[in-house]
Amino acid sequence: MTYTHGSRPHRRVLPRPRLLTAAAATALLAVVGLPVAPASADTTDQCTYPGKKYAGRPWALQRVLLDELWKQSTGKGVRVAVIDTGVNVRNPQLTRAVDVKSGVNLLDKNLKDDDGNKIERGKEDGTTDTVGHGTKVAGIIAARPAKGTGFVGLAPDAVIIPIQQNDAEGHGTAQTLAKAIDHAVAKEADVINISQDTANAVKPSPLLQQAIDKALVKDIVVVASAGNDGMGGNVKKTYPASFEGVLAVASSDRNNERAAFSQSGDFVGIAAPGVDMISTVPGGGHCTDNGTSFSAPYVAGIAALIKSKHTDWTQEQIVAQIQQTAERSVAGHDRLVGWGVVDPVRALTEDDEPIEKPVAHEGLTRAEAPTPAKLHLGESADERNARVATYVVVGGGVLVAVIAGGAVTVRDARRRKRWAARSAVG
Repeated sequence: MTYTHGSRPHRRVLPRPRLLTAAAATALLAVVGLPVAPASADTTDQCTYPGKKYAGRPWALQRVLLDELWKQSTGKGVRVAVIDTGVNVRNPQLTRAVDVKSGVNLLDKNLKDDDGNKIERGKEDGTTDTVGHGTKVAGIIAARPAKGTGFVGLAPDAVIIPIQQNDAEGHGTAQTLAKAIDHAVAKEADVINISQDTANAVKPSPLLQQAIDKALVKDIVVVASAGNDGMGGNVKKTYPASFEGVLAVASSDRNNERAAFSQSGDFVGIAAPGVDMISTVPGGGHCTDNGTSFSAPYVAGIAALIKSKHTDWTQEQIVAQIQQTAERSVAGHDRLVGWGVVDPVRALTEDDEPIEKPVAHEGLTRAEAPTPAKLHLGESADERNARVATYVVVGGGVLVAVIAGGAVTVRDARRRKRWAARSAVG
């Protein structure tokens, strides 16, 4: 059973960057990521690796009082396994964040492309990432602070365990994903992030659920992206996000509403920012992408912060804490955003006693829209817009689809109407 992950086609890592082929892009995008892009998406406008450095503070971090958050916890002592396309340590913000000795490459050593040519597999320690997907995921979790950029991971003292289990051609399987989870358990991960799911939302073999269950028994928080096939109100389960005990993460936008591409369903446990997500790319610098692939690590970073502060809390208590303190527009669970949109500061400050399950409560809470970051290095507003527009081309397929199609469910429309009415009253 093929697994794929979510990101737009990108250029490969140095020494000779080149675009993914249309076939590779199709395989890459078939799942948790954006809708499959046509061959014309392979243009020269796409993000290169290494990328440009993002000078400002990304919107998903502007809305968080980071100083207040890090007074509570920085994720120190917590190990987060990133099961993905590898994590490139040549990006300076990740060099000290990754435990190379614990990393592994689980791709088949005899992989071949459609022409029968052997595919270069990469390093055994999982630090090769020609796609860039895993490097972005790791950055959102634990990128170290650096001069010249306002981007940083939510848990900047956490440690990343790089597990390369997939590639641009989608060679990851349910079996290799199960092995990756077992490896994370063996290397004493506290949190596991899985930003991928089964193709066509097909329930995989029992091996994967068995691996998930083993991790949960070890009190490991397992976070997975909910999927990006939500345009038009599609509702279907995705795996491993739908397995009991896994925290399934949907994507939210700047208004704390479900991003139009984000998968809906009763299995969704929480939502987190997933639109215009700035993060680290192979070789250095940053790029922008969209998808639940990048919402999941936002939540995994928060889980790492809580685990570091409350070392004796169980994985169920950590998950319940994240859900109970989320920003909500309804009292209880919602199939669009689960228990709401994560609030990192509340999750770390409203924590006097652990809880086992989230409970419904009345009252509307919502975050204010972030104030744009100050410009750096003498950059004008027009220059910044042009630069960000270039970045967004990388993951802009979803936004273009949203703007062009405007396809959202009737319930989404009603939800916004209720939200607007309440705002007018308050």
